[in-house]
Amino acid sequence: MDIGPTLALPPQLRLEGDGIRLREWSEDDVLALVELYDEPEMARWTPVASPFDIAAAQTYLAEAFAARTQGRKVQFAITTDGVVPRGEVLLFRNQRDERDVELAYGVGAAHRGQGLASRAVRLVSDYALRHTGARRLVLCIEEGNTASRAVAQTTGFTLVDTDPVLRVSRGREVHLQTWARTNRTEPLAD
Repeated sequence: MDIGPTLALPPQLRLEGDGIRLREWSEDDVLALVELYDEPEMARWTPVASPFDIAAAQTYLAEAFAARTQGRKVQFAITTDGVVPRGEVLLFRNQRDERDVELAYGVGAAHRGQGLASRAVRLVSDYALRHTGARRLVLCIEEGNTASRAVAQTTGFTLVDTDPVLRVSRGREVHLQTWARTNRTEPLAD
């Protein structure tokens, strides 16, 4: 079975800086995941199940653990104390161009407006640019998602002039714009 391109990652990965601590999910996080993902904005902008109940959280964690074991993806709980999840940030190879590494993120409703997404994206971006060999980092964002667009701009990503990425999320076709960040100073050709 071809599992796609992998990331060379250490067995355990924790990142810390700028007042946040990123840790990988554990089986103890089921209820925290339900609290974060079972709400309208997460259902609107992310591909997670909706409603997001305990069974959905258990499935989500099982898929996250399998992807991590296969080296395809790492998913971090965004915390300020190393314990209580306030959101999530993901790191994986981009499906459109495996030379790129993609990030995705979401912050629970009770924790928005604190800069958690920007700080988490900055922290994971810095790690990924140093350790994954990626040509560039990308974010794929729906045009109407103004909060995610603001995070992209704040963290040094710029909108790329390419055709939208088409993905299917819970049975609907989603058109995503690509935002990119690189350490290079010269423009990248596609």
